[in-house]
Amino acid sequence: MRYFYFSFFIALVGIVLAYFIGGIKAVYLTSILAILEISLSFDNAVVNAKILKSMDEVWRKRFLTWGIIIAVFGMRFIFPILIVAAAANLGIIETIKIALYEPHKYHEILSKTEDLIYAFGGAFLWMVFSEFLFEEKEVKWIKPIENTAEKFGKVSNVALMIAIFIGIIVVYYAKDYKVAIAYFLGLLSYSFIKGINEFLNSDGVKNGLMGLIYLEVLDASFSFDGVIGAFAITSNILLIMIGLGIGAMFVRSLTIWMVEKGVLDEYKYLEHGAHYAIGILAVIMLLKIFFEIEEVVTGTLGLLLLIIAFIHSKIESK
Repeated sequence: MRYFYFSFFIALVGIVLAYFIGGIKAVYLTSILAILEISLSFDNAVVNAKILKSMDEVWRKRFLTWGIIIAVFGMRFIFPILIVAAAANLGIIETIKIALYEPHKYHEILSKTEDLIYAFGGAFLWMVFSEFLFEEKEVKWIKPIENTAEKFGKVSNVALMIAIFIGIIVVYYAKDYKVAIAYFLGLLSYSFIKGINEFLNSDGVKNGLMGLIYLEVLDASFSFDGVIGAFAITSNILLIMIGLGIGAMFVRSLTIWMVEKGVLDEYKYLEHGAHYAIGILAVIMLLKIFFEIEEVVTGTLGLLLLIIAFIHSKIESK
């Protein structure tokens, strides 16, 4: 329980702030947003835990301090502001004023850029999933799929080649060069972070500053869906930031708990379930460029995969 003390403290502060912003209704909406964030990012916590296992204690603490500042103020407030400012050709201060005092206009502008957000996030998360899928594993969950993927994984850069092929299809049907730029920036971002990390760490283990950057970009890719979906609950940007921030804090505490309690070692298929959930999220984000898909579908599918992986791990351990 001690792993979640600070998260509960942040939640209490957030609830109090929400009450002063809009009373009991604002508290209720903030609570819903926090639950939304946790449900959408549970698989993120599992993947984060795998990476944090290889990081020094000092960087784990920075993940909870610097990381949460970046997650709450950076990805849930500043980053959407920057996107809207660029899309509407507005200044940063003017965009912040629109976000605070004209939230419906802010949402309208943000919605016009959601295809670019989905393209970038979908590409990045697809690389996270496919790199896991094609790597050699000691533990296999869905053996027919993973044995076949392991054989294809012997082909150099097979994950990147498939991602480029998917990108060509997406761009062809989207017929928008901006979607192409966003998608391939997602691939480039993943490749750049991975390349720098391997250069700094001869054993290829994500550690230190690059590990933290990787985790934050991964968190950003997960948060895109939540930030846009949050406007279906409320158009108040402050409540969105508080609610999603509370959820992000609990996800981080959950990550640290998993690392220190060795949850991934005890439940050996959780990592697999999380990566399959990430693969589904990546596909859904790319499909959302063309179709409307509710966030509840994304969260439910991801959570269902994790529950199945958990139950199967429990059965295997017995």
